[in-house]
Amino acid sequence: MADAPKFKNLTAPKAGQRITFKDGDPVVPDNPVVPYIEGDGTGRDIWKASVRVLNAAVEKSSKGKRKIEWFEVFAGEKANEKFGTYLPDDTIEAIRHFGVAIKGPLTTPVGGGIRSLNVALRQTLDLYSCQRPVKYYEGAPSPMKDPKDVNLIIFRENTEEVYSGIEWKAETPEAKKVIDALNAVLAGDPATKNKKIAEAAGVGIKPVTKFKSQRHMRRALKYALRHGINDVAIIHKGNIMKFTEGAFRDWCYELATTEFREHVVTEDELWTKHDGKMPKGKILVKDRIADSAFQQILLRPAEYRMLVTMNLNGDYLSDAAAAQVGGLGIAPGANVGDSGAVFEATHGTAPKYADKDMINPGAVILSGAMMFEWMGWLEARDLVYKGLLATLKAKTVTYDFERLIPGATKLGTAAFGDAIIKHMG
Repeated sequence: MADAPKFKNLTAPKAGQRITFKDGDPVVPDNPVVPYIEGDGTGRDIWKASVRVLNAAVEKSSKGKRKIEWFEVFAGEKANEKFGTYLPDDTIEAIRHFGVAIKGPLTTPVGGGIRSLNVALRQTLDLYSCQRPVKYYEGAPSPMKDPKDVNLIIFRENTEEVYSGIEWKAETPEAKKVIDALNAVLAGDPATKNKKIAEAAGVGIKPVTKFKSQRHMRRALKYALRHGINDVAIIHKGNIMKFTEGAFRDWCYELATTEFREHVVTEDELWTKHDGKMPKGKILVKDRIADSAFQQILLRPAEYRMLVTMNLNGDYLSDAAAAQVGGLGIAPGANVGDSGAVFEATHGTAPKYADKDMINPGAVILSGAMMFEWMGWLEARDLVYKGLLATLKAKTVTYDFERLIPGATKLGTAAFGDAIIKHMG
């Protein structure tokens, strides 16, 4: 490939083309190069099954006119074994150049260095919106009385707030300097003069900016328009953290009612201007306090279609919501920016099950379906959904579902992938 960068330890495929971008959206050739990270632990089993499903969906949907040129890149334990680092520069450069990647679960090293490989990828590549669809597939086990009511997508801001990694360990000289400086500011402000941070405290900083909040909301609203979503809820804890979470709420509303004015109606406007009747073709933009939202997606999930959140709230909510529809085994995720995207399994590495052909590959397979949607390959996406749904309805599932579904037949990881391909038709 003539335009590929020169890697230190990798060789790009000779065939295939890179994905480019226009106005933040991908321009996809028929033979894109897609870097993949196999993943640690069970990632090896999962990837082998997933790549066969994804290739079959592309082949069947395009009748051979499209093909993905897969390009293995490395992160996690496999990278450290081969190159002595958990996140090689080659991997970052490959994803940046080709504009996309898909990955299995990664182990974050214990101790110093990288705080989280997943967070490092998102922040280094500025993949600022995490997208987590939560949808019930008939046949999956669920603790919900009416799991079919759960059909929403969570847009989680990915690059700032407490995940930005600005903190100091308790009782270190650095922490003491920060605490002394903050206490001086508190003492000099009449509103906070009676507050003081304990000298023995660990300290973290929670930065939230208008620019990053609004670009995240912009991407969420563009997605809502593209996919016919008519309800967008801003989730925050602004009643307590007024200048971070409260500001996030206000900035999201500001963006919605200026750039998207012709498309949105706020909840206040719904009652003051429209007598509670939603105008046809409009998007309702509302906000909810985070703890209330946790309760409501359990008790009234049908009332929510999109949640727009800050980083930490989105982390909690997306995992909790996934438990309503079968768990993390079939929970896909995407990390999207204006010039790239990484699609990923959202579960852990489960090393005790590695190389045993047991684990559910659904999260990576569905992440591949999300990738196809992002690429505009909707026919391939739909074949993945069709195959998975039929496999679940047939009660032919991996061990995690088999133990919860009466009368189910247990399949290994590879056989589960084969069943999905068979049910594509």
